[in-house]
Amino acid sequence: MSSLPLSRRQGKKLRRRMIYLLLAITVAIVLGTLGFHLIEGWTLINSLYVAVQTVTTVGYGDVSPSTQSGRAFAILFMLVGVGTVFYALTSIVQAVVESEVLATLGSRRRYRELKKVKNHFIICGAGRIGSRIIRELQRLKAHFIVIEQDAQKIADLTERGIHVLGRDATLEESLKEAGVEHARGLAACLPDDADNLYVVLTARDLNREMHIVARAVEEQAEPKLIRAGANRVVAPTIIGSHRMAQALIKPAVADFMDSIAAENLDLGFEQVEVSANSIYVGKKLSDTNIRSELDAVIIAIRKKSGEIIYHPTGESVLDSDDMLIVIGRNSSLLRLAQFARGAT
Repeated sequence: MSSLPLSRRQGKKLRRRMIYLLLAITVAIVLGTLGFHLIEGWTLINSLYVAVQTVTTVGYGDVSPSTQSGRAFAILFMLVGVGTVFYALTSIVQAVVESEVLATLGSRRRYRELKKVKNHFIICGAGRIGSRIIRELQRLKAHFIVIEQDAQKIADLTERGIHVLGRDATLEESLKEAGVEHARGLAACLPDDADNLYVVLTARDLNREMHIVARAVEEQAEPKLIRAGANRVVAPTIIGSHRMAQALIKPAVADFMDSIAAENLDLGFEQVEVSANSIYVGKKLSDTNIRSELDAVIIAIRKKSGEIIYHPTGESVLDSDDMLIVIGRNSSLLRLAQFARGAT
């Protein structure tokens, strides 16, 4: 397993250390050049030539001090200058080795952590679309793993404490390493339709039950991604044009949808599955606490058969495995999910 890039803090520390060491070497050469120029009267180029010869221990011998003062300075410069350069070069090698060791140890630690993750989401690609998905999953405190190849994005995600694999998401071994076989869902949001198609095909073959959402850059890629195994395909261009048309023709509706999507508003949509041991099983909507106590609104009910009941009335009876599409405050939705699971 190859090591991940250094964290931003480690990278800055390494760069700062390298700059100081290179500055020490430069100062040593400059002082030697000025010393030989002032004492021996050589030109600056000859003085620089001898200074570099001295610190690199090459010693061609074609130019050497001829005065007692010049030889005394040369002895002092040999001891100080060569020692400085030797220490600087040794420290640079040590810093590089330390950074590699730290990166490898951090990579192994993250790998052990990833092996423990179950029932999680996998985000393939941390571009504009992937970044928004990551923020939403963070807001919901969901467990997820990101697969990304760009070194800068990997460093940024790692710095934020996000589990990330620096891999090619189209490869089977990358998806296996991310735990695709026991993942809850996967988002294929790479910038190329062909890459997303490979991801969907591979992921569906490795996990037949996982929910897969794929991004389509071109409209004609949507049916191909569905045939490859994607449960849902999202085309940002189509959605964007639809939202613009809504904002133009029905601005009040668009404003309402935007207000629900706002991250700072305590209101949202949720899907809640009714389990077999829930208190809601066999009850009419009017006999539950969903509206009266939880102040949540059932928009639709998806039955186990696949039938969808839109805007159900109070006479609608809830059954086991019904999927409730609900709108309400986040605290109410959380309590509703607990009642639906039977965890009261």
